[in-house]
Amino acid sequence: MSRPLRLGIAGLGTVGAGVVRIVQRHAALLSARIGREVTIRAVSARSQDKDRGLRIGDYDWVEDPVALAIRDDIDVFVELIGGAEGVARAAVEAAIRAGKDVVTANKALLATHGQALAEAAEAEGVCLRFEAAVAGGIPVIKVLTEGLAGNEINRVMGVMNGTCNFILTRMQDAGLDYRTVFAEAEALGFLEADPTLDVGGIDAGHKLAILAAIAFGTRVDFGAMEIEGIERITIEDIQQAADMGYRIKLLGVAQKTGRGLETRTSPCLVPMDSALGQLENATNMVVLEGDAVGQIALRGAGAGEGPTASAVMSDIVDIGRGIRVPTFGKPAVELTHARAANASSPASYYLRMALEDRPGALAKIAAVLGDSGISIDRMRQYGHTDPTAPVLIVTHKATKTALDQAIAAMASTGVLASEPVAIRIEET
Repeated sequence: MSRPLRLGIAGLGTVGAGVVRIVQRHAALLSARIGREVTIRAVSARSQDKDRGLRIGDYDWVEDPVALAIRDDIDVFVELIGGAEGVARAAVEAAIRAGKDVVTANKALLATHGQALAEAAEAEGVCLRFEAAVAGGIPVIKVLTEGLAGNEINRVMGVMNGTCNFILTRMQDAGLDYRTVFAEAEALGFLEADPTLDVGGIDAGHKLAILAAIAFGTRVDFGAMEIEGIERITIEDIQQAADMGYRIKLLGVAQKTGRGLETRTSPCLVPMDSALGQLENATNMVVLEGDAVGQIALRGAGAGEGPTASAVMSDIVDIGRGIRVPTFGKPAVELTHARAANASSPASYYLRMALEDRPGALAKIAAVLGDSGISIDRMRQYGHTDPTAPVLIVTHKATKTALDQAIAAMASTGVLASEPVAIRIEET
């Protein structure tokens, strides 16, 4: 049997602790599957004295993750610190320069510096693997780089932030408002230290930027992405969308269009009876469309100790087996600069607004939409007791530019009692 595969793990939070547990619990299983023993030589974290429920006294303790990354007695540096800058970036760069293979779960680092890191790793002849960075335990990176390597990918779409999906499904099921459910998610520990990373769509955007690079052979370009979070979604939107057969999901969508590569993360309506519409709680789902395979859907736990540690271990196992593929599926120097689409593809839209309850109000709104080239598919006016009338409109397909022009023109009609809310309806 070959010599052991020696790990250095930086970060012993939820995921890092999970990786250590798997190595300790499944030592014989890993050895049998890889053909060599997997050992942990050294670890690093903020606190050595914290009780993690783990046996870590067998491993060298290293205060500085950068020093850990370049140790002579490790083969694979496992970075589970997080963050696009600072010590996480410095340690990964140091490991690559030292000729170490790197496994990371750091989506922010890859979305921001993925191209430079990939070029450096491939120039040094080392692996940079990151299955755990996208969709937790769902093996979407491996599916794109290996399983669908014979396909031209047309679209990547999915729910890639479990916290947002928990909030939206909890609002739906319990009839609770956004603020109440946000507080619940915070109390349950679902939110990042900076909650806007979750509810602002940034976390999902990081993941989509990585998937788009692999799917379309382009350089990671997080800055080109359109990002909108779920902060403006109300319980009225949830309930009225359901009344019309839809559910609201925070979707990441990347697709090739005649105008360029479209990448966006935003709340969308999806049919209630679709796979995405039935996705509950903190579960993730990624839908991939290839020219040969058609559409496939991958569903599973998007976060948590076990699922994410499982994804980290899958990369470690591949390295132990000698499987070496380019970071983003093709050599980094061959990745192209994508031409960003100057506008999103046409779609139907859900519009919610309150109008002054007087004759001709609705006709003025319909006229504004018509003047912008937008036709109405469905419309409902709900019962009310106050001087304003709640109105819900579903349009036929329209461009976002035309919709924005129409909404701006509505302000001059004198009949709006509230600012209109527009949510895209996504074909699944």
